[in-house]
Amino acid sequence: MTDPLRREVAAAESSPILAARGVGKRFGALTVLEGVDLVVPRGQAIGIVGPNGAGKTTLFNVLSGAYRPNGGSVHFEGRDVTSLHAAERCRLGIARSHQVPRPFGGMTVFENLHVAAEVGANRKGKAADDICLDALALCRMLPVANRRANTLGLLDRKRLEMARALATDPKVLLLDEIGGGLTDGETHELVDIIREVLDRGVTIVWIEHIVHALLRVVSRLVCMDAGRIIADGEPATVMRDSAVIEAYLGSMPE
Repeated sequence: MTDPLRREVAAAESSPILAARGVGKRFGALTVLEGVDLVVPRGQAIGIVGPNGAGKTTLFNVLSGAYRPNGGSVHFEGRDVTSLHAAERCRLGIARSHQVPRPFGGMTVFENLHVAAEVGANRKGKAADDICLDALALCRMLPVANRRANTLGLLDRKRLEMARALATDPKVLLLDEIGGGLTDGETHELVDIIREVLDRGVTIVWIEHIVHALLRVVSRLVCMDAGRIIADGEPATVMRDSAVIEAYLGSMPE
């Protein structure tokens, strides 16, 4: 690594756009997250993998403000946002999608985006229209802009979920299993969109079980198990890690 590159990496790590510091989350006696540290440099795409129940979505809920952690803190652009609710964090620039799309079914696709632009990005009038049209075009949804959301198939519901997040004009986009339930061809379509979002300078943190899709986008991979991060680094290295293999496949034979 050259000296200029080392300085660039060090600067990114010293002032991340998003960071979890020692985050813990319990539900009664059940500990779901324990001492999670995650540093997200600006402009990077990070993938998060792990078995079901590892705490991945709970971590997203803490980062986005849906859950308040029982310990630790969340920082965004150097500011402690641990006490801020999800709507406040969204207006600052943290947007997320959900595993199961949650559109307003009785509204059109465009109306769904307009709500996101007005509430999440505080855009009004033409400014709201412009950001919605841009998100629709980016997510290949202009042809269905006037269709009611409850008439869409799964791929278009997934696209709508992403487009609504983009309509809030995010700096960080948290994607939660956006490829779940899709065919390989449909997943590749979403990957192309995600890469365009990344090229626009939006930082991406993406939970996904479809690892080959992740590897087309991310430059860093994090693996979680039992509420902890057990590996973090270059994707190929993480996927060869014995702890990661054991988390997915169980105890390795002697």
